[in-house]
Amino acid sequence: MRKIMSSLDVGANELKLVVGEMIKDKLNILSTCTIPIDCIKKGKITDKETMKISLKQLFSDAEKKLGFKIKKTLVTVPSSSAMFVIGSAKVDVENEEKLVTSKDVVNVVRLSAKNVVQDNAELVTIIPINYTLDDGTKVIDPRKRFSKTLEVKTVVVSGLKSEIYPILECLEEINIDVIDISYDSLGDYFAFKNKNTDNKIGAVVNIGASKTTVSIFNKGVLTNTALFYLGGNNVDNDISYIYNLDKDISKQIKEKFALANTRLASKNDFEEVTNIDNKKLKISQYDISKSVESRIEEILNIVKKQINVLTKKEISYIIFTGGVTEMADFKLSLEEVFGKRVTLGSINILGVRDNKYSSAVGLIKWFDYNQRLKGRDYSILSLNEQTDYSEMDDNSPISNNGVIGKVFGYFFDN
Repeated sequence: MRKIMSSLDVGANELKLVVGEMIKDKLNILSTCTIPIDCIKKGKITDKETMKISLKQLFSDAEKKLGFKIKKTLVTVPSSSAMFVIGSAKVDVENEEKLVTSKDVVNVVRLSAKNVVQDNAELVTIIPINYTLDDGTKVIDPRKRFSKTLEVKTVVVSGLKSEIYPILECLEEINIDVIDISYDSLGDYFAFKNKNTDNKIGAVVNIGASKTTVSIFNKGVLTNTALFYLGGNNVDNDISYIYNLDKDISKQIKEKFALANTRLASKNDFEEVTNIDNKKLKISQYDISKSVESRIEEILNIVKKQINVLTKKEISYIIFTGGVTEMADFKLSLEEVFGKRVTLGSINILGVRDNKYSSAVGLIKWFDYNQRLKGRDYSILSLNEQTDYSEMDDNSPISNNGVIGKVFGYFFDN
């Protein structure tokens, strides 16, 4: 069975939809689509009808690329009201052999969240910290271990219904089923997780268009998260204010000409622009980079303070991601504020070579990881649908030259 999954990341300025397939631990990207939006302010949808129109267009664009209809998806939800509670539970292992199975794991994890989530909140995810066998042995994965009982300690993560339900309602109203929800920070972590991050305490930071999210992970477990509303839009606004430029022009010059740090910026390279008063300006790379650098340093220093607020434990790693981190020479500013211990994330998968996709990409990996722990495989396409697409002929609506035609042809031929 092919494990094909779609992942929707709801950003303030942009909706991002990634469709990919997990083959063992590797993610192959089948499609990516983005669409700009202007109907979310500080994590809240301000115009549901506009949001639904944008979502319909986004899924339609993806379906045209893939050649099949997307009926289900994962989705990120706002983390501004995230709540973390320690949960625990203990169950008897059901089978006669007393061999722990995926069913036992699912049962005990679910039970750990019972009566934990507040009435005005929605369960987002349950993150196991460790499992305890009847002899007191603590393990990360108890499956195929012999034990009469199975005990678990978890982090139960929830958020306010008032923040989570609006996006779910929009998807429901356009006939998209939500398979699971999660925070973007969990996606970011799984986009970059490795043996080092799984065994240490660290921070993952996503600097997006309108907000920056700082999350703490303890041996792979999300323990705290916070956000503040500063990001790439503020850089655009600074440029627009200083040079009296239209916002779109400011964004273009930031992305194509400015550097995130002045160390390597040239005083002799100029960009000619026309401002709002129809006056022509020559802006040096150094001058505009100085403006950008100032705002980025402000954001990074707030991040530094926020990490100290979120945890008093020693941090072993800090990973930065998000669209703003794609700016040229961003790493120079990172190292000036945090030193060499900081890591600039890099999404380097064919089809998504941009850090703005880290949340959506990682969410697919996160979901697959959880399904494997439960002993399950999941796909947005049924086995019959997969077979149909693998047996394409000349009358098929799917072009053999299209993305899905090539991918399915390769997989099923081999």
